[in-house]
Amino acid sequence: MITLIRQATVFGPQPLGTRDILLAGDRIAAVSAPDSIRIEGIEVPTIDGRGKLVFPGLIDSHVHILGGGGEGGPSTRAPEIAIEDIFRSGVTTLIGCLGTDGVTRHMSSLLAKARALDIEGVTTFIFAGSYEVPVKTLTGSIRSDLVLIDKVIGAGEIAISDHRSAQPTFEEIARLAAECRVGGMLGGKAGVLHLHLGDGRRGLELLFRLIKETEIPPSQFIPTHVNRNRRLLEEAMDYVLAGGFMDLTAGVDPEKETDDDVSVETSILRCLEKNVPLSHVTVSSDSNGSLPVFNKQGNLVGLTIATEQTLIDKFRSLLRRKILDPEQAANLFSSNPARFYKLGRKGAIEPGRDADLVLFDKDYGLTDVIARGRIMMAGGRLLAGSTFGRP
Repeated sequence: MITLIRQATVFGPQPLGTRDILLAGDRIAAVSAPDSIRIEGIEVPTIDGRGKLVFPGLIDSHVHILGGGGEGGPSTRAPEIAIEDIFRSGVTTLIGCLGTDGVTRHMSSLLAKARALDIEGVTTFIFAGSYEVPVKTLTGSIRSDLVLIDKVIGAGEIAISDHRSAQPTFEEIARLAAECRVGGMLGGKAGVLHLHLGDGRRGLELLFRLIKETEIPPSQFIPTHVNRNRRLLEEAMDYVLAGGFMDLTAGVDPEKETDDDVSVETSILRCLEKNVPLSHVTVSSDSNGSLPVFNKQGNLVGLTIATEQTLIDKFRSLLRRKILDPEQAANLFSSNPARFYKLGRKGAIEPGRDADLVLFDKDYGLTDVIARGRIMMAGGRLLAGSTFGRP
């Protein structure tokens, strides 16, 4: 299939000005000056890009594609994600994970769901494991999963500093990081250890020790949910300044944030104030994971669910509030995760890359989504659908 986007303003992530983009099959074939691409002899579907902004497709690096939760019993297990929610949010690539529940949800089911979503149009990868240690895998070890299973690109989300974790020791986390390191090398993958951070008093203590006491580079592990409170956010920024990376969780409204829930907007402003390199920061949705509320005694007192929509909401908000410019936003939501997780052809608009593009109007309203060359949303109308319809 060939598609031509004409006269759009392109951020790939660098600002390229007005360009025509030619898509051939699942790749970007050309990014050229307006009206310089000539195709004769066949009829080519064309998207009028005038007045539109084009970005690389958003990459969501933390999604509970099978649903998460269960902290309040079987009835609180969150539902699986639907392809419609993914494309409505401008996401063209995601990484699936388990969570608290590694008993009724399994790695084989996670892999099957990832393959199903891939068939429906979105590019998928997965993490081996869940909150617990020892880590449950598909082949018997993280190392062999990374080498033998195409979609496995790391381990996670392993819980630390959380009352729901397996209370792993430093030695256990170091061994996991080492397994990810060597497995990634042998499998030609990032081999990332993706760590869930709770609000426990130990915070990022284990990660600082990994940097100080082992030879494993900081690029091998990344903590997520670090904006769950201000103390943890400040610690995470120090960790990034020491060479590490961090992942912010979308979802908190900046008008409703507290010391226990810091918005992405406030987190990015604080990073800018502290000269934290945004190239070491990513944002993910935690979509279809439960958002439990516990009291000081550790009892569950409330429960909601995260949604994919929060990712694009934060993308828009950072731009509309002028916290970031378009190039910075494209890096944060696309290029940074593509580079950190070594996703190859993702995260940029240039010839040879995957044809993953999102088009916005001037107010950052999403109008078109293209995933691996397939048009999934056109003119604001969703074209993609689940095999059996929405669950």
